[in-house]
Amino acid sequence: MERLKATSEERPMARSGGSAANGYGTGMRIFFTGGSGKAGKHVAPYLAAQGHHVTNADLVPLKHPDIADLRVDLTDAGQVYSALAGLARGEELDLPEKPSYDAVVHFAAVPAILLRPDATTYAANVLSTYNVLEAATRLGVRKVVFASSETTYGVCFAQGERRPLYVPVDEEHPTIPEDSYAMSKVANEVTARSFHARTGADIYGLRINNVIEPHEYAEMFPPFLEDPSLRRRNVFAYIDTRDLGQMVQRCLETDGLGFEVFNVANADMSVSATTQEIRDRFYDGVEVRKEMGRDETFYSIDKARNLLGFDPEHSWRDVLSE
Repeated sequence: MERLKATSEERPMARSGGSAANGYGTGMRIFFTGGSGKAGKHVAPYLAAQGHHVTNADLVPLKHPDIADLRVDLTDAGQVYSALAGLARGEELDLPEKPSYDAVVHFAAVPAILLRPDATTYAANVLSTYNVLEAATRLGVRKVVFASSETTYGVCFAQGERRPLYVPVDEEHPTIPEDSYAMSKVANEVTARSFHARTGADIYGLRINNVIEPHEYAEMFPPFLEDPSLRRRNVFAYIDTRDLGQMVQRCLETDGLGFEVFNVANADMSVSATTQEIRDRFYDGVEVRKEMGRDETFYSIDKARNLLGFDPEHSWRDVLSE
């Protein structure tokens, strides 16, 4: 039987450099979907800066000097197979053999509800993820990192107010959303788990919280400090794009976990209220499963810290005073 996760006695293996098959010798050859999106346009260059060779598979080019752009409709299985099996840049013609990809990072998606009809959002997100996972695993890629979402816990896009069953919210919390976007992400996690069972590849899903670009602290956060209720749907959490890049790099460096999902957030909350104040005002009667620090996130990142060594470095507090 295929192993779905590492036990507490097993230690993940650290990866160093690329494979001989990628033709480059150092750095990984990475097929990155959605590299022109809000998160991708930061994470793809971050990976390139770490020495990786990144191809941006998107309908819109990123036009970054260190990244190859390839226009791909990910809902078309033939395009996905062809793109993953093919060349990404002209200089690859000078390699002795056609290079292969070491990893896939799949961020492309309709990124929220209310952008397209619900059925379209669900269909696009589920089909594109299936196509990417099928093509990657059939072509021998042994590492896939894909974007799931905080919305899977059913709080973010719920009709009316919805509170978590307990805090802090960890990866064991039930995922029973009602909206099309989060449903698609839950379906993608099930699909990813099945592809791991079929192939044994390492497939890591990132339940990414509200993505914040560095310039957005000054633009967006002052109202959050005045009125913490504005952050209720995000479980008072966020993830800085720079720390999201670190998280993806940690996933690429860590082999042997099988299939896993990870919450991804910064270590503190996105509001200036203390954890006790948030609990008293918003989570009265909700089970508290561990003691929390004064500003500690309610969106637990303990698993990512323990299994991947994730150590977020950035905070809105570096820009704004409380």
